[in-house]
Amino acid sequence: MNKLKIAIQKSGRLSEKSLELLRECGINFPDFKSKLKNSATNFPLEILFLRDDDIPKYVEQNIVDIGIIGENEVLEQDKNINVIKKLGFAKCRLSLAVTNDSSCEDLSYFKGKKIATSYPNILAKFFEKEGFVPEITEISGSVEIAPSIGLADAIADLVSSGGTLLHNGLKEVFEVLKSEAVMVSNPNLKPEVLEILEKLLFRIQAVLNSRENKYILLNAPTKSLPDIIKALPGIKSPTVLPLADPEWSSIHSVVRESDFWEVIDELKKYGAEGILVIPIEKMVL
Repeated sequence: MNKLKIAIQKSGRLSEKSLELLRECGINFPDFKSKLKNSATNFPLEILFLRDDDIPKYVEQNIVDIGIIGENEVLEQDKNINVIKKLGFAKCRLSLAVTNDSSCEDLSYFKGKKIATSYPNILAKFFEKEGFVPEITEISGSVEIAPSIGLADAIADLVSSGGTLLHNGLKEVFEVLKSEAVMVSNPNLKPEVLEILEKLLFRIQAVLNSRENKYILLNAPTKSLPDIIKALPGIKSPTVLPLADPEWSSIHSVVRESDFWEVIDELKKYGAEGILVIPIEKMVL
């Protein structure tokens, strides 16, 4: 039986979220954290747990068919692989940071400076667009300590909340790129493996749709229905049900998470009451 082989980070920020996504897709597998290989029990999927910086190479060499890694790792390694899906978690940014006492007004500050980073290729391409490339020192970890020990004048590192920079006396000054978890694939998958991948992507999209939307139920004056319906950015149109009181109706719809509070404010303006918000487990469009 053909199986789709997927590489997932062995440990770290992407590992748990990746496994959580697979479980939300209805894929079951034993919880063997010490094993480097696992197989789903109800879906033709084999999971390999690898270092994140090894995953692009394994995908390119067709040792695995697909992998989940940070977009920053894809850009840094520039392997012959395809990004097939942005997954919406592990969002962060690669940013330039300097010491708190530094006066950095624009990128020209970095001319002649030494920058420590784990992403030298991305950083070099970024500065090439500015017409110069500072001295870049590649280090694999603990990038934030580089300025304090005299290894570099500044750093370029992944930032989520900025707390680590703050604790090390650094301040974020310029964003190099945004990153999130992505699914990558070998560009030459066999048709039978591609068929399994398409089934997995269908499930993933249903999960992502559910995360991005909320199901809402509300009561509203029947006379306000035209305005209420216009205000609801539903998939097609909301469901409208009559209530015992003919002057009132019940309305059901789906609202995007990003639009939620603006839509609620609009609905209240038209007399909506008893607004219930329900999470969506799966959403197939």
